[in-house]
Amino acid sequence: MLDPAIAFLNHGSFGACPRPVLDAQSRFREQMEREPVRFFTRELEPLLDGVLSALAAFLGADPEELALVPNATAGVNTVLRSLELGPGDELLTTDHAYNACRNALDDAARRAGARVVVAPVPFPVKTADEVIEAVLRATSPRTRFALIDHVTSPTGLVLPVAPVVAALSRRGVEVLVDGAHAPGMVPLDVHALGAAYYTGNCHKWMCAPKGAAFLHVERSRRHRIRPLVISHGANATRQDRSRFRLEFDWTGTFDPTPFLCIPEAIRFMASLGPGGGGWSALMKHNRAMAMAARAIMATKLGCALPCPEEMLGALAALPLPPRRDAVEEGALIDPLQTALLETYGVEVPIVPWPAPSGRLVRISAQIYNQQQEYERLIDALERLLRGAGSSESVRSQ
Repeated sequence: MLDPAIAFLNHGSFGACPRPVLDAQSRFREQMEREPVRFFTRELEPLLDGVLSALAAFLGADPEELALVPNATAGVNTVLRSLELGPGDELLTTDHAYNACRNALDDAARRAGARVVVAPVPFPVKTADEVIEAVLRATSPRTRFALIDHVTSPTGLVLPVAPVVAALSRRGVEVLVDGAHAPGMVPLDVHALGAAYYTGNCHKWMCAPKGAAFLHVERSRRHRIRPLVISHGANATRQDRSRFRLEFDWTGTFDPTPFLCIPEAIRFMASLGPGGGGWSALMKHNRAMAMAARAIMATKLGCALPCPEEMLGALAALPLPPRRDAVEEGALIDPLQTALLETYGVEVPIVPWPAPSGRLVRISAQIYNQQQEYERLIDALERLLRGAGSSESVRSQ
């Protein structure tokens, strides 16, 4: 349903839901509204069981270790709210962490009298080993917990999460992987990864409706993790389901249709894999498109590639000339991003990195994108950046 007049190169922010998946959502909503009591009390539980089975098969996970949450940020908050932290504990993350999740980490540390330690990961970066070394240098005997991105939001890096998780686990550090972008973008086997916790979105690269995500909790830790909303499951006496399932599957009245569409999103997107190759071919296609667009953009903009190809999926960020003035305080969107959309019909994020003067352009590649859309972006950037270094001059274009 994307506007055909817009070159939509920002799939990474909120995804885009295909029509067949939206049609499935409409059918579930009709089923829900036709008889709400029957739907919520008799039909929903087996429907969610089917969702978890399909999702677990896609992720390489055990359905009993999965909980459905509205977004990865909620998954991060769920874990942090459940942990028993104390004064002097250190919570580790990197300077590429998603802002919302960093705020959640700061809040958890404040409430417990703990401290957040930030590992500076270089960008530009030459090898994945630099990431591992940066994270391990920042650990100490007090490091209790680490929040590590699988795919970084501002810089689009695919971090070496498997060796990072293994190295931190050997030091007794529990790891929560923020995989907001990973499912559907990069191959993923959650069980093999071995992290204590993993959260990811289904509404980004899997293309489910907005508000569909999951939290994976390693089985031995399920008794410690509780939903953000405590509801009827807290004192349920049923013996046929785990306490984890009873608490997470029902937290009050909500619209479950984004979750119920996950199997259809998995099926439909697999059908788009070039050559009938399913998800593997789809991910390879999107990655190749992002790599090709990045190479052309770097040449046209005269900038060096900031990371090796093996550290990228279907997102890629490139540096732009630094700003000459700060973005207006409280502004959510860079004026250059606004000009790209309003003047040239290109939707792409301009990321402040490093803030406040640095900035990146971050492109996404999904199966609906075409090469001419990236060429349109390049032409627009060349026009806007030619003598337009300040926000005022960008606005005047």
